[in-house]
Amino acid sequence: MSGKREPVVDVHGTVEAGYEPVRDAFAANFAQRGERGAAVAAYRHGRKVVDLWAGARDADAGTESGAAPWEEGTAQIIRSATKGVAAVVPLLLHQRGQLDLDAPVGTYWPEYKAAGKERTLVRHLLSHRAGVPVLDTPLTPAQAADGVSGPAAVAAQAPAWEPGTDHGYHAQTYSWLLSELVLRVTGRTIGAFVAEEIAGPLGLDLWIGLPEAEAARGRAGRLAEITPPPAPEGAGLRVRPKKAVADAYDDPTSLTRRAFGAIAPHADENAAAFRAAELPGSNGIATARSLARLYAALIGPVDGHPRLFAPATLTLARTEESAGPDRTLIASSRFGLGYMLHGPTAPLLAPGSFGHPGRGGALAFADPESGISFGYITNGMQKNVTADPRAQALVRALRTTV
Repeated sequence: MSGKREPVVDVHGTVEAGYEPVRDAFAANFAQRGERGAAVAAYRHGRKVVDLWAGARDADAGTESGAAPWEEGTAQIIRSATKGVAAVVPLLLHQRGQLDLDAPVGTYWPEYKAAGKERTLVRHLLSHRAGVPVLDTPLTPAQAADGVSGPAAVAAQAPAWEPGTDHGYHAQTYSWLLSELVLRVTGRTIGAFVAEEIAGPLGLDLWIGLPEAEAARGRAGRLAEITPPPAPEGAGLRVRPKKAVADAYDDPTSLTRRAFGAIAPHADENAAAFRAAELPGSNGIATARSLARLYAALIGPVDGHPRLFAPATLTLARTEESAGPDRTLIASSRFGLGYMLHGPTAPLLAPGSFGHPGRGGALAFADPESGISFGYITNGMQKNVTADPRAQALVRALRTTV
């Protein structure tokens, strides 16, 4: 006997030779880190090298023997990892000459010029420098999802700081900023653009706005908030928020609390109406395989499909636009155009990596230098924003294979 702790679930799927550490880390997430249902995938140079899933389809079913299993095609809400998916759209529009990143937002969306925002540039929206992470009056879940109230609210909102002069994570308002910009430029919703020009051609199980037919098929499992077990000694990264961060989340008047509370009360993420809405900052639904495949397509060809990002566009995605203390997150953050960049607050694979985490667990990114792309989804939402211990365990394991 090796003394190695056995996984509490059967892990399904495949890993190529040399990527076994990722499988081991994935199994350990169930045995040691409270995982209930999850999937992880990775591509390298356009070829799938990891594709694993395990556990229960619905987090609130617990680990009961009768719980419906997570299957190969099970998808999940990815929360803010949606932001990285959505950012593909304005960058592609810029690449095609349809969107000027240095133009005022009001060039495309005249109503946005109100309340001192006339000098806000398109690039400010993508780099969290627009100054509108909060709303003076939060939206109800129905208003947030109706496609009209959100854009009207951010257009009327006075900025919390002069746009372009500082940065703070636009946790919820990013949805309405990006969706309305894309609608004004293309005449299509961002969900339709993703479906028609990205997910369809690449064969992705990925949606911003889950279609009724897919909802009827039961594609997405149920989320639940869970408390992880105590981390064993020597288990690696342990996330303990600094007092200033904890205080900001506890203070109802703080920018932090108000940014994450721009929708109040919190929407039921398991409700059909929420999943059908198009909120490109928070409610994308995807499989881990599709997230990894999308990011693979950003940096190189995949199964005969040409890369989505030209070299200049890839540079825009991962060139630092914002860095340092984040007015919303309190901790330091780094952003390119639409993407979080590797750093202590949001560790990715390597210094050149770009991607986006989702609050509570999900993570997706690409690393052009190694040719690796990665997607991880979970139905058990733990209390973290950018550095989930389960995702980080998988990233550390993947790093050993490079």
